[in-house]
Amino acid sequence: MPRPLRFGVTLPQIKRSWQEVREAATCFDSLGFDSLWVCDHLLGVPNPQAPILEAWTELSAVASITEHAKLGTLVTPPFFRNPAVLAKQIATLDHISGGRVIAGLGAGWFQPEFEAYGCPFPGTRERLQALEESVEIMKLMWGQDEATFQGEHYSVSGVRCSPRPETPPEILIGGGGEQVLMGIAARHADIWNNMAVFQAQLPAKVEALRRRCDELQRDFDSLEISQQCVVVLGEDEVAARAALEKAGKIYGGHMGAGLEEHGIWGSPEAVIERIEAHRRMGVSFFVIEFFGRDTREPARLFAEKVMPAFAS
Repeated sequence: MPRPLRFGVTLPQIKRSWQEVREAATCFDSLGFDSLWVCDHLLGVPNPQAPILEAWTELSAVASITEHAKLGTLVTPPFFRNPAVLAKQIATLDHISGGRVIAGLGAGWFQPEFEAYGCPFPGTRERLQALEESVEIMKLMWGQDEATFQGEHYSVSGVRCSPRPETPPEILIGGGGEQVLMGIAARHADIWNNMAVFQAQLPAKVEALRRRCDELQRDFDSLEISQQCVVVLGEDEVAARAALEKAGKIYGGHMGAGLEEHGIWGSPEAVIERIEAHRRMGVSFFVIEFFGRDTREPARLFAEKVMPAFAS
């Protein structure tokens, strides 16, 4: 049986005030979005001069003003924080939110922020190794009274995470690496997230993930697939295409690559068709960044005209 679709939405974070975050978070929660997301960057991306709210602090505040939506980062890398301390932070947020945390984790890529904050930024192999060690430590701490782990990058000895989450948070592993990263996802994740920059390559990425699951003898269907995506939604095709042209200029290659050919855009009817196309490729979870200065407007249109088409 196909998974029911889940729709998450990103919160204001870069060049936005807490007031804007608060209004958006309560709006999205009331509209019925499954989850609320922030990026875990310490500098604005792609402009390091842009102010940005810190991810886990923002989510902790959002937890206290929302009731239903899950809360996650897309994605938290190693070396920003000690993974044992992060596990404790996530466990605390899970209690504050009533069990609504998704631990979104990845390898990191934006080297300037690591260097600016004095965090190590080793090569890709080392970052991926540190990512897997981080996941292993978190799972141990959330599942045992005391955890001990010795790795190449991190170690803990008899560490306690009390109070532990009543149910271990879902773990999302995000990234496009078809060998090592997808192997980590196949071993540890509940959800694998395909980055927006790889949206055009989704079918090939899904097949690579299937191969990693087969190699590790994991049931491929037990791993949920999510897609990070920009959604450009208009009342009709004319309005949507005008917005699409603006979105391509603003997002560039980081989030806007191949938007017209492979993205999710158009009138509500066209957006429904493009979501169905992604579902046929294996996606059941969408982490959406709505295009617009006030993203509550397209979010309301999406909730009213698109989400009902996928109601179970």
